[in-house]
Amino acid sequence: MTLKTIKINTKSKSYNIFLGSNILGNLRTFLKRENLRLNKSLLIIDKNIPTNFTKLLIKNFNKRNLFILYFVSNENNKDQRSIEKIHNTLFSKNFNRDDCIVSFGGGILGDVAGFAASTYKRGIKFINIPSTLLSQVDSSIGGKTGINNKFGKNLIGSFYQPDLVISDTKVLKSLPKREIICGYAEILKSCLLDSKKSFKFIDNNLNKILSLDDHYITNAILISCLLKKKVVEKDEKEKNLRKILNLGHTFAHAYEASLSYSKKLNHGEAVIIGLKNSINFSRKLKKVSTKNYQIINNHLSRIKLRPEIYKLIKKIKISKIINFMKSDKKNTSNKINLILLNDFGRIQINYQAKISQLKNFLVEELNKKNLQ
Repeated sequence: MTLKTIKINTKSKSYNIFLGSNILGNLRTFLKRENLRLNKSLLIIDKNIPTNFTKLLIKNFNKRNLFILYFVSNENNKDQRSIEKIHNTLFSKNFNRDDCIVSFGGGILGDVAGFAASTYKRGIKFINIPSTLLSQVDSSIGGKTGINNKFGKNLIGSFYQPDLVISDTKVLKSLPKREIICGYAEILKSCLLDSKKSFKFIDNNLNKILSLDDHYITNAILISCLLKKKVVEKDEKEKNLRKILNLGHTFAHAYEASLSYSKKLNHGEAVIIGLKNSINFSRKLKKVSTKNYQIINNHLSRIKLRPEIYKLIKKIKISKIINFMKSDKKNTSNKINLILLNDFGRIQINYQAKISQLKNFLVEELNKKNLQ
């Protein structure tokens, strides 16, 4: 399979994303190509990754200068304690700013490792090797890092671009179907933001993408990466345009936080329901046409989430959901900012929803069968 190279150029840093199948063992080649010299490296590995992949990656390093930490990826570990553990390892091994943190895992680990890299001695080299579909299409691109606290998700963090991203689609074959659907949520979001052409590609090839057919999954990831590249290069620190990437996420993050980041609801599942909410809200305000609404809604109905997820969300008190939506970073007033869809590729960034309006909407939404 042909290696895809995506160049990300931001004001703070330029770096490449290498995308392909079975490329994990080529780390040294990529480092030479990028002129990246690693002295000491701290490799942080998600414990869920099969050992054949971790062994393949480790072979690329000089063992004398390699230190390894294993990480249990869940939202409860996305906190200050994990940052302190990473920092303590770096200090005890006398890492300096020319040394490197390498993250091999999903979005949670990438966020944690990236934040640790950004704050250790005000910045250390960082290489992200995303191991999940969600992280390959979204969180590994654009430099958002962060951790959670009791007030909400990703409220402590920084913008810190990696030095290199390596996305090996072969690693995805080890994921359960639930994780593939989780990542697909961000692919769908990207296609809605991009164009009708992109949406038609995933709509026509949904089953092939979900079954990880090399050609179709690579092209779906590529669409997402190129969309995010375009947005991040124009608005690195989410001053305006980059807010479009939060389509569906204001609802999704509130559901996750309301359930205390329970394993019963993962991020992508929350995003799929959040996208349904955003499309329905857009339609309610007559922002999206009946034709496009039906096309999108039909596509959403083909993505089968487990029935217990809908039951779980229906049990959440609306007042609790609203409170977490209020604490969202994008809000600047007593109204709640929503990202809405006008058409494929046409997004309204700053719709200010009144609390009463949102409460009434959520009452309607949560009473629907399957929240559709």
